[in-house]
Amino acid sequence: MRSKIRCTHTWLVLVLGAACLAFALNMSAQVQTETSTTAQKGTVATQVDSGEVVTVSGNDLVVKMADGTIRHFDNVPESARVTVDGQQLGIHDLKPGMKLQRTITTTTTPKTITTVQSVTGTVWFVNPPNSVILTLEDGKNQQFKMPKNQKFNVDGEMVDAWGLKKGMKISATKVVEVPEIVVSQQRKVTGSSPPPPAPPPADVPILVVEEEVVVPVEVAQAAPAELPKTASPLPLIGLLGILSLTSSLGLRSARKNR
Repeated sequence: MRSKIRCTHTWLVLVLGAACLAFALNMSAQVQTETSTTAQKGTVATQVDSGEVVTVSGNDLVVKMADGTIRHFDNVPESARVTVDGQQLGIHDLKPGMKLQRTITTTTTPKTITTVQSVTGTVWFVNPPNSVILTLEDGKNQQFKMPKNQKFNVDGEMVDAWGLKKGMKISATKVVEVPEIVVSQQRKVTGSSPPPPAPPPADVPILVVEEEVVVPVEVAQAAPAELPKTASPLPLIGLLGILSLTSSLGLRSARKNR
């Protein structure tokens, strides 16, 4: 009874030792791996947004978009740059009235990553349908897990795991294709300064000042109460004589009419 137990214990140690050895060899597998990537024709989408700078406060930017909506961009990074009139400007260089345009180009490219793994060796131990231990060309044993429905090339004939026998020289190939979508974006922000004010038309004054025109008023001088001492009294005497003569002629005519 003790001998049976001792033999069983020895067999378990051998199995565990073989498993550990196979695992260690599996970590340094001499498997040839080739990876290739096949890219298909990609698609390109372009999005253009434009607007006008309303206010800039620190790293906060307010822009009026082309459709009339107001957008607030907070915490604009210091590294952000916009090309305005050929110059690279940062957030603190933007001024109200500047026109901005952001172009986002998105390229979507489908790719297929193909990984081909191949191995050649001699069957040392097989445990169908899960695993097989091969003796590789360098003389080391290597354990491999066998995928479901794995086929092996034995002297030009394809067999499954149940057809493997110790001492057979086999080769196996595993092909894995993984689809992948690669998306890349390019962002470009450009702008222009507000146009300068239009110059005034030619020969037209910029500003006309209307001045109040004061019209001088002539003040009539009052006649002197007395004639100057240098004046002669003869005209006045002649005028009195004419008045007297006229009065006498009038009286005489009135008497005759009676």
